[in-house]
Amino acid sequence: MAENIYRYRERIEAARALMRSNGWDILIITGTDPHGSEYIAPRWQQVAWLSGFTGEAGDIVITMDHAGLWTDTRYFIQASRQLSGTGVELHKMRVPEQVPIPQWIASLGLDEPVIAVDALCQSVAAVRELQEAVPSAIIVPVPDIIGPLWQDRPGVPSTPIITLGEDLVGESRESKIGRLRKWLVLQGADAILLTALDEIAWLLNVRGQDIDYNPYVISYLLVSLEDVQWFVRKDAFEDPDSETQASFEELEADGIAIRDYSDVNFTLASLRLDGMDKICVDPSGISHALRDAIDDGDLLPEVIETASPVPLWKAVKNQVEIDGMREAHIEDGLAVEQFLYWVEQHAGRVTEWEAACELGRLRAQIPGYRGDSFETISAYGEGAALPHYITPAEGSSLLEARGLYLVDSGGQYLFGTTDITRTVPLGPCTPLEIEDYTLVLKGHIGLAMAVFPAGTAGCQIDALAREPLWRARRNFGHGTGHGVGFFLGVHEGPQDIRQNFNSQALLPGMILSDEPGIYREGMHGVRHENLVLVRRLGDNEFGSWLGFEPLTLCHFDTSCLDVSLLSADEIEWLNAYNRHVYEVLSPRLPEEVAQWLRVKTGPV
Repeated sequence: MAENIYRYRERIEAARALMRSNGWDILIITGTDPHGSEYIAPRWQQVAWLSGFTGEAGDIVITMDHAGLWTDTRYFIQASRQLSGTGVELHKMRVPEQVPIPQWIASLGLDEPVIAVDALCQSVAAVRELQEAVPSAIIVPVPDIIGPLWQDRPGVPSTPIITLGEDLVGESRESKIGRLRKWLVLQGADAILLTALDEIAWLLNVRGQDIDYNPYVISYLLVSLEDVQWFVRKDAFEDPDSETQASFEELEADGIAIRDYSDVNFTLASLRLDGMDKICVDPSGISHALRDAIDDGDLLPEVIETASPVPLWKAVKNQVEIDGMREAHIEDGLAVEQFLYWVEQHAGRVTEWEAACELGRLRAQIPGYRGDSFETISAYGEGAALPHYITPAEGSSLLEARGLYLVDSGGQYLFGTTDITRTVPLGPCTPLEIEDYTLVLKGHIGLAMAVFPAGTAGCQIDALAREPLWRARRNFGHGTGHGVGFFLGVHEGPQDIRQNFNSQALLPGMILSDEPGIYREGMHGVRHENLVLVRRLGDNEFGSWLGFEPLTLCHFDTSCLDVSLLSADEIEWLNAYNRHVYEVLSPRLPEEVAQWLRVKTGPV
């Protein structure tokens, strides 16, 4: 541990030496990649390399006398532990007293500070926000800014690529590209540059493995009214027997021109020469370096800054995708129920890590399984107080035959993506564990039973999941629900359910999580999560009405409930849900597991 702390201190000081040699006062390193991704390939894990913090959300600011990491409530405990002794101070976000990076820099009161940012990983919008907060700042965008320090830095990944047919995804790439071209005509534009990896994967019906747990291909996509150019690593192109080669040939047959990933800058600098006078870009997604490439051309096109329409199209699942997601949750539910039976049988004899491996083994037996949708969180007792607990392979806690065990996991399948959290008692629980467990489940049910008019945004119903906790003067810092992709990212927008204002209405066909929680540092954590489908409930003289259909199929353990805290409607919902789980899954479960599940799903 001491060796790691010394290493990170050395790296921060090396960054300061780089700053001195270039005349920079402040250095900003963002925790994303050139595509604005939440989960990133090792090449762009710059925050982890500099500081040791491994969470998915974190940015670092370095001055000559201060180094700070900005992250949100999901990672406060983790960041405090990982940064201890490194000299990097934790700055908390998503709390009332938060001070975002631009405002913090402004508070320093520096006269014309020179601020260096990684031009490849800092978006145009982020740079503008910084400039607006510190008008006198001189912002220096430098691509791959810490490249000179990171000698053994991994390369840009290139993994096998597959294409998905209309039978799996419900819409051909030709149809999706046609939709995008119609949108371009309405914008009065000639082309759009897509940089977000999930948008590109969805539009082209391609999948890869360039980022762990996310079936993406590191690439850019330029769609014009005349052609489509895909900028992607071509390492496997020449292998005549590869699946990637076959995928490329299929794409080219559909009119997709395959370009090398590194050619994107040259192409952007030549847009008007190629007949593209007006191009759409999303300022929140396009990197400063790519925008510079457009602006550095000899004949500058008109740039239309606008949000991409693809995230909303992608979020509203078609019937084939919905059917696939239902199938994925049946298969996934069978694996998770067998896992929970195994955990109960082995309590007191296995560790968190061994449990996570067993769940992975069960999922891997499912036909169409393509890996987990994120790293399994297998957390017993105080480990569960970290919403994004990292289960250690060595030294993980024993699952004792008492207290609460939390497992948050998911699978990627050719026919869908899953994300489920269950907190289960492994034996006797304390009164506080029982109360927390019940209040969180009460919040989950409150949101699951929601009925709301069309046009309602997720932020308008977030309180339904929090109200039982608020009444008990308790709360949780993360969002209540996030969108989920179809064999894509386990987190997607534009929809969500959280306290932050987001005007995006929940639309029929969207899939979100319902996952309230409570976390007590050093004690325990509770989270109950299902994925739910937004569906129509009907129309009347007061409007159109929507509600949620649970997709996740796995029982909620009722053995440690304080039933007195539940209303009659909540009890009815819980009994109906558990009964449905048993009826759907039991015919396909091993006999001993089916008998166990019958007892677990009995009425409360």
